[in-house]
Amino acid sequence: MSPFAPAAGKPQHGCGDAADVAPSVHAEDGTAFAFAVVATDMTSFARRGVLTTRRGAVQTPAFMPVGTQATVKTLLPREVREVGAEILLCNTYHLMLRPGLGTLVAAGGLHAFMGWQGPILTDSGGFQIFSLAGNARVRESGVTFRSHIDGSPHHLDPETAVALQLGWGSDIVMALDHLVGLPAEYEAVRDATERTHRWLDRCIDAFEDQGGKLRSALFGICQGGMDSALRTASARALAEVDVAGCAIGGLSVGEPKPVMAEMLELVAPILPPDKPRYLMGVGSPEDLWMGAARGVDMFDCVLPTRLARNGALFTPDGRVNIKQRRFADRHESLDSECDCEACTGFSAAYLHHLFRARELLGLRLASLHNLRFLARQMAAIRASIDAGRFGTAHASFMDRYRPVAATVAG
Repeated sequence: MSPFAPAAGKPQHGCGDAADVAPSVHAEDGTAFAFAVVATDMTSFARRGVLTTRRGAVQTPAFMPVGTQATVKTLLPREVREVGAEILLCNTYHLMLRPGLGTLVAAGGLHAFMGWQGPILTDSGGFQIFSLAGNARVRESGVTFRSHIDGSPHHLDPETAVALQLGWGSDIVMALDHLVGLPAEYEAVRDATERTHRWLDRCIDAFEDQGGKLRSALFGICQGGMDSALRTASARALAEVDVAGCAIGGLSVGEPKPVMAEMLELVAPILPPDKPRYLMGVGSPEDLWMGAARGVDMFDCVLPTRLARNGALFTPDGRVNIKQRRFADRHESLDSECDCEACTGFSAAYLHHLFRARELLGLRLASLHNLRFLARQMAAIRASIDAGRFGTAHASFMDRYRPVAATVAG
């Protein structure tokens, strides 16, 4: 882990379970959201907290499985909960196209529709618009695009993004941001970053006008690409506005991992210490430890379930391909340390057979395993912060785990 000092004025180590000191769902200002830091690491920015919504508490640092289209692929909501997930991410772009706001409202909201009773964070759809949609056109008013499903035209602006998320009952609403693909010219990154903050002001006004604080929480997003000055300025702008949490976007988009770590080290001391920090789109085990060391409280990514459906499974020693011939005669669990159903009920040879035979059960068991592996990593991170040994635990993990990428952030 690269050496950097913890922020000045950091609280001392807490004790006990964070749930014991969880703030009430309705804070003194009447909002339906609260966040408290209950322990910190003295050698890094790592911190232990609890995020409270009207649908329950989330222990942080936390990983959010992605249910893009109101489902975590192949899994029942009960199974997702049982692997240790306390909060899910769903996506505005996909939900607005299919099934649409009307269907979700008629169903009683997104939670009832998908059978998940815990908290849900919804991404505003900015990333998907620029990565999936056709003919996207950005103007100051908003963005027009064509659906990747049927080519139909659509318009999304900051006010609509907020209205949609509140309409289907999101517990955490993400502001609409402008993301540009990298590499990009400095001027393009600067313009998108500045537009993100102008759109955030509009999201804040819309959230207030629609009574959002009584039902949900609004998070803003820090952008700035890989430019240190833009990234720092964006973090400072985000720190000054009335949002409940601060997301860090535009990372894990192909840049070297040390660069991602550098950007996090820039913004961590700037973002308010009393608000949760959410690193968007990051889900590799080594990156979860790296992000936690730099003060991140929340993560999400499709990576663990997408990898699982392709036979790539996490183990304490690194990622393996269960379809490889070497697993055909391994009549023992894939990971003897794991308590998921795939590892306690079946052998590595059986998992290998399921994938080679293209049986759907293989996709389910692999998805359960990868999500459980990440949940166990997050639990280990939280426990190590509580015990005042995060640095030792991080080093121990990295000594054993071998990431796929050649360059990783320490």
